[in-house]
Amino acid sequence: VQLQASGGGLVQAGGSLRISCAASGRTFSSDAVGWFRQAPGKEREFVAGITWGGGTGYSESVKGRFTISRDDAKVYLQMNSLKPEDTAVYYCAAGRYGSADYLYKYWGQGTLVTVSS
Repeated sequence: VQLQASGGGLVQAGGSLRISCAASGRTFSSDAVGWFRQAPGKEREFVAGITWGGGTGYSESVKGRFTISRDDAKVYLQMNSLKPEDTAVYYCAAGRYGSADYLYKYWGQGTLVTVSS
């Protein structure tokens, strides 16, 4: 399974961006999917996750601003009220639901989100 994250870019603080994750080889239908991010000089951190049934979870830092959703083909992360500290490479991953990266077996290559102040 290969995951492809897309939709990153440059946005001003307070703006919005939606990034997507698509799978090739098979669909996401039986997997939980998570979004993680890694800022320069920092460790990778959990951002949001969604179960195969549609249950969701968020890190405290993005709760109320980001929304994760899915259809059969893609998983989306809608990011609103973006802050400069949201700047990072965002990775999607598929596997078992949770906030720990070891739960996810398949990883995408990442898409860069840059938020300017």
